[in-house]
Amino acid sequence: MIKKRMLGFVAALIFVFSLTACVETNLSARSTEKNSARTAKARGKQSDEVKLTHKIIQKGQPGADAVTLTFGVTGDVHGRLYAYDYAVCEETPAAGFVKTYVLAQELRAQNPNTVLIDVGDTVQDNSADLFNDLDTHPMIQALNYMNYDIWVLGNHEFNFEKEFLARNIRHFNGSVLSANIKNTKDGSHFVLPYQLFDIEGVRVAVIGMVPPHIPMWEAAAPSHFKGLEFEDPIAVARKTVDSLKGQYDVLIGAFHLGRNGEYGTNSGVIEMAKQIPEFDLIFGGHEHARYATLIDGQNGDKTWIIEPGCYGWALAVGEVQVKKDNGAWKVVSVKAENRETAKIAADKAMEKEFGFVHDKSVADANLIVGKVTADFIPRVDYITGQDKVTTMPTIQLEDTALIDLINDVQLYYTKADVAAAAAFRLDMNLRKGDFKKKDVAFIYKYSNTLMGVNMTGENLLKYMEWSASYYNTAKKGDVTISFNPNVRGYNYDMFEGIDYDIDISKEAGNRITNAKIKGQTLDPKKVYKVAVNNYRFGTLQSLKLATPKDVYYDSYEVMQDAGRIRDLIGAYVKKVDKGVITPKVNYNWKIIGFNPNVAERDKIFDEIRAGTIMIPRSADGRTPNIKSINIYELKK
Repeated sequence: MIKKRMLGFVAALIFVFSLTACVETNLSARSTEKNSARTAKARGKQSDEVKLTHKIIQKGQPGADAVTLTFGVTGDVHGRLYAYDYAVCEETPAAGFVKTYVLAQELRAQNPNTVLIDVGDTVQDNSADLFNDLDTHPMIQALNYMNYDIWVLGNHEFNFEKEFLARNIRHFNGSVLSANIKNTKDGSHFVLPYQLFDIEGVRVAVIGMVPPHIPMWEAAAPSHFKGLEFEDPIAVARKTVDSLKGQYDVLIGAFHLGRNGEYGTNSGVIEMAKQIPEFDLIFGGHEHARYATLIDGQNGDKTWIIEPGCYGWALAVGEVQVKKDNGAWKVVSVKAENRETAKIAADKAMEKEFGFVHDKSVADANLIVGKVTADFIPRVDYITGQDKVTTMPTIQLEDTALIDLINDVQLYYTKADVAAAAAFRLDMNLRKGDFKKKDVAFIYKYSNTLMGVNMTGENLLKYMEWSASYYNTAKKGDVTISFNPNVRGYNYDMFEGIDYDIDISKEAGNRITNAKIKGQTLDPKKVYKVAVNNYRFGTLQSLKLATPKDVYYDSYEVMQDAGRIRDLIGAYVKKVDKGVITPKVNYNWKIIGFNPNVAERDKIFDEIRAGTIMIPRSADGRTPNIKSINIYELKK
């Protein structure tokens, strides 16, 4: 009897263990299946066309006479799925979908019918290109995981092949918008121009828009926007709003546009709010700015515009309250605010779900590609000497070994006479020790490719003058050199292969002096070979200083993705420097027309270091040092 009971007990244990093993096996299988779905690679060449069908999205049921419409918006997240910057391998408290998702969940808890929107520049930067070969990019997987309703395309979505973009558009579960992108073959929309919602009986229209300058920015890679044309946002918005007449009660703009237009256009969200008063609320992007403000319209109306910074700094929240009046919905109030993420704890479940992205990115960032024998920029901040720039960035005030390294790489691959490079980060540096892959991303932020362009000396000089407009004109008594707040730092190029002075006592357009190439005065009629990145080539075209016919070298054409300047820097260090790089600077350019020996200069510098004198920054914080400290103004 005991033996039988023991045998029965053992059999039961075996049965239980077998069940447990099955459960574990099944769980393991499901886990592997989910992971493999996340990491599945795209198979073969796929279509670069998109065919989207518009359907009205219903949220909630009608019945109430007063409804609160809630919108949560992210923008310019630039590959920040985690709250982490892989260029420096550091956590960034105010960043990441894993943080904005927490705020989005809170919104949905308060209002289950919340509309979640991302306004673009989503899949590029922060090592996101490591995953471009996946069937669905992790940033799009993340949008689906968080149940986004709308994804508005940004200009950086076009940094890669059109097939990559089209594939990810098809795999996004929500609606993809941009009203001003048309297919050239038939004039149809590339993606949806707008999305209509029925929220508790309230008809809501959301219109999307992208900057029209993509053909200029992507001029070096026309395959990225093959068969597409980009129209003026305000003109398209006017037509789209008119076409929707009678189909909405509330109108929302979700635009990858800054407050003001670029390159002579007026297609910014401020002008959009002024010219098209039908918009009840406009969400902006592209500028990486942080604002929520009311704009006065042309007819005495006011429109909220709001942008949530970049990288996931905040979730922009808009709330529109409507009430029935004689059977029609009327907007009672609108308010908007940015809810910051810095103190928000990341969503742990989402971090676990996308752990493969973080792990691969960190591992890739820490790959050692060489050795650095000494610091490249001993004083990153010109006045304080600190690594963080709070006064003036040394890298834009004098020639440095770091810009020389980048330009040397560009000269090597293009075999050019002259190379041009900008400081994409004012605190960029290479420190003595291991040279890791993350350091390449730190000193070269963007995934640009390299171009070799034939330019006349006359056009090269015009290009250099355009760049030198970054400086403000020096005045008598200036203690510091300052920058034009209307020119972004990434639009200030420093040149190698040519010796020159920048006379900032003169007005912009007449500053470059003593320009010599290999000891010979720059010849306006001679054709020189000039190395620039693909973004700057687009600028040169817009300035009418170069055309596609002038291109003699294109690293992307030669090497595809391996031709990105980041990769070329790593390859150069390995091949030319044999993995060991030493800072070298030839001081081929300098600033003149400025008196560095102003009376009491050292005392004023001490006060700047102490914080009793502050060097002004631009309102959006992106441009430091926008006004010179002047001895005569201090005495007033």
